[in-house]
Amino acid sequence: MSVMIQIAGVRKRFGRARVLDGVDFDVLAGQSVALWGSNGAGKTTLIRCLLGLIDFDGEIRVAGLDVRRDGKRVRRLLGYVPQELAFYDDFRVIEAARYLARLRGADVAECEAGLADVGLLAHARKRVRELSGGMKQRLALSVALLNDPPLLVLDEPTSNLDSAGRRSLMELLLRLKAAGKTILFISHRPEEVRGLADRVLTLEAGRVLTDVATPRLHGTGDEGDRSTIEYAPTAAAAAEIRRFA
Repeated sequence: MSVMIQIAGVRKRFGRARVLDGVDFDVLAGQSVALWGSNGAGKTTLIRCLLGLIDFDGEIRVAGLDVRRDGKRVRRLLGYVPQELAFYDDFRVIEAARYLARLRGADVAECEAGLADVGLLAHARKRVRELSGGMKQRLALSVALLNDPPLLVLDEPTSNLDSAGRRSLMELLLRLKAAGKTILFISHRPEEVRGLADRVLTLEAGRVLTDVATPRLHGTGDEGDRSTIEYAPTAAAAAEIRRFA
């Protein structure tokens, strides 16, 4: 199986603060990998490095392409869904999709099919402001999937959703994984990690503390799973992460 993401010796400072401190890991094509850790562990900064949004020391490759030297080609290979969505509320759903498709250099003609894939075609004429949080996440995912990228990068995609919205989005992500998409995502919800991830990487103080496999479960990350994990720093994190296995 080919390697989709290669991260080697990645370091990042903001002033005197060392946010990433020698991060190393690979993600195979078709794998789903969760980034887990406390706030400030470096998860979102690592995603921003992968997207080429900030400079860093070390090396990151996507499908063999260097994210700094081949940034434009790399961005065509991935779809990104941020934690905080920013749409023009007055746009109709189909207008928003077409506008963002043009910005991405994607085929505008694919937008209706993209909305259908995420169950939004029936809402295409609604204003964005009329959509629920879950529908807005589906809209963001439909845009991320334009040009059919092999890699999806998600930064806490369910953080602002209710239980029904989380379940619906997780079901969609599981279908995308089954279709062969590689997924790298951040989540603070253990039930989502167990339901979607093949591996869990725990970050602490900018380093990968643990890298463990998760069992293949059939859950969809709803609130019916009442298990909780309180993130514990330092040595306790290694024991805590074993609860995924």
